[in-house]
Amino acid sequence: MDFELMLKVYPFFLEAAWLTILLSVLTAILGLTCGALGAAARLSRFRTLRFIGAAYVSVIRGTPALIQLFILYFGGPQIGIQLDAFEAGVIGLGVNAGAYMTETIRGAIIAIDKGQREAARTLGLSQWQAMYKVILPQSARLMIRPLGVNINALIKATALVAAISVVELTYTAQRYIGSTYKPFEMFLLAGILYMIIIYVAGRGIAWLDRKVQIT
Repeated sequence: MDFELMLKVYPFFLEAAWLTILLSVLTAILGLTCGALGAAARLSRFRTLRFIGAAYVSVIRGTPALIQLFILYFGGPQIGIQLDAFEAGVIGLGVNAGAYMTETIRGAIIAIDKGQREAARTLGLSQWQAMYKVILPQSARLMIRPLGVNINALIKATALVAAISVVELTYTAQRYIGSTYKPFEMFLLAGILYMIIIYVAGRGIAWLDRKVQIT
């Protein structure tokens, strides 16, 4: 173990870790947005929206995330979509995560007893008011933990953007392996930083889950 080398390159890995965190945050926001829209489409009264929601989930979950990144980044220019590597990484992983979050959100909503919605409508609430004031507050308690699992998986999936040259932790490790010939130390350092990021994210999600359960 070359600890001296690890300490020497640590500042560069720390810089890459901040980019990984930024990538994770932006991707999670986009994933949650896509997940909410996808769940709304899948629960819609309109058949066309339900079809679009189901097709989105089926196509995205049925193909590898890496292939989706390649199509977006390398194939996008052929159809007029010009994105830099970071933008392609955020959009590609965000849309991918959204397909999984769609099912998490939808499952939490349909788990609420139908009587709750009927009671809300009886009290004079519209369908949207019943969803916003009655259904969603209850389903939030069911979806926080599964969404936390999705977000943790998403943080790990950010390593895929190294394939399109985003300078995050995995790419940084690969770059320094080429100059130091120390793969164990470089990947170990990257793994430790990934573990710290995921641990902090997990603690934050656990705190949010406790707050939601109390309220």
